[in-house]
Amino acid sequence: MQTVIHIKADKEVKENAAALARKLGLNLSDVINASLRNFIRTRKIVFSDTPHMSRELEKLLDRVDEDIKRGLNLSPRFKSVKESIDWLKSR
Repeated sequence: MQTVIHIKADKEVKENAAALARKLGLNLSDVINASLRNFIRTRKIVFSDTPHMSRELEKLLDRVDEDIKRGLNLSPRFKSVKESIDWLKSR
């Protein structure tokens, strides 16, 4: 069963949010419902203007750091474009 929630929002905020939602192929109700579901699931609201890395990205970067420490999955330094192309072709 669906219900209606009436909220007050600045006109510009609503218009900008609706435009962005449309750009993503959504409507504003979809965005608000997703936000409410996330609030219920996580029991938190985050207000931040600082970029935040996902746990998946943090794990990936940890693996990259380990590879760098072990010297794995790295290419050598090249002195020319030709040298780099030759190296790629040899792989």
